[in-house]
This record gives sequence, C-alpha cells and structure tokens, in this order.
Amino acid sequence: MSAGNDLDPVPPEPELFSAVLTPHRSLSNAQFTVLMAVVSVLSFAAGLVFWHMGAWPVFGFFGLDVLLVYWAFKINFRRAKAIEQISVTPSELRVRRVSHRGHVVEWVLNPLWVQLDQKTHAEFGIERLYLVSRGRRVSIASFLGPDEKASFAKALQAALHAARRGPIYNPIT
Repeated sequence: MSAGNDLDPVPPEPELFSAVLTPHRSLSNAQFTVLMAVVSVLSFAAGLVFWHMGAWPVFGFFGLDVLLVYWAFKINFRRAKAIEQISVTPSELRVRRVSHRGHVVEWVLNPLWVQLDQKTHAEFGIERLYLVSRGRRVSIASFLGPDEKASFAKALQAALHAARRGPIYNPIT
C-alpha cells in the first residue's frame, strides 16, 4: 500500500517559458569541407610556387597553416555542442547548462524571488544577463548577441511575471 492516493495523480505544472540556447555557428559540415578544400588547394599552390623559387621549407609551413586552420575549426565545432536550457513553471525556474564536454550544471530557483539583472553598454546594448536570487548570481544567455538577449530578456521577464501572478483558475476547461 502506498501512502499517497494513486487514483488522483497530480497534474504537471504548466510550463510558462522554455528555451534551449546553443552557440551560433555559421558553417555547416558541408561548408566546412568546401572551405578546407579551398584553403588546402590555395596553400598547396602557393607552396609549389615557393618550392620552384628554391624556398622549399616554406612549402611545409603552408601545410602547417592548413592543419592549424583545421584544428581551430574542429575546436569551434566541438564547443558548439554546449547547450543551455531554461524553463519556468509557476513554482520553479530551472537553468540547466551542459558544456561541450558533457559536464552538467543545474540551478533550480524559486521564480517568486528571482530578479533578472542586465549589464548594458550604451553603444552595444545588453552585454550580460543574470538571474539573481538570495545572493546567488547565475549568468545566462551568454551565447546570444545583444539584440537576441534583449528579446530573450523580455520573454523571460514576462514568464517571471506570470509565475508571480500564479496559476489562473478556469472552471470551464
């Protein structure tokens, strides 16, 4: 026997806000392959020119340049696997951050006590967004640009206000 009443399950809370943020990457895998092919061909051609001029060691440095560009893009693509999930229900605000290495950090805050803090630059707009609650400060939406942060902050602020108002009772539904 269970202590709870299994016949009346508690309905899940409505989700007032949910967002999954990922870093922006401008190249797809196919575009990366084309870019690396172009860089490789140009580097090889330039290396051949130097080889024929008698400066054969330069040819190796052009190959090294191609490897460094490849390595930098691979690091960039690996870091694009990071995500940040933010959800708001009437009783909790949940921030879940997964790094590009798979490390998970999660914060659960009470939306009644959370304030959204913004660091704004006069010329560039919103630079940083923070959730502040009981002396804790959590940076959010660092992947976004200033205009995207402004839109995101507006939507999150509306969800926090809806959570503070509480659930709306509608006997007809």
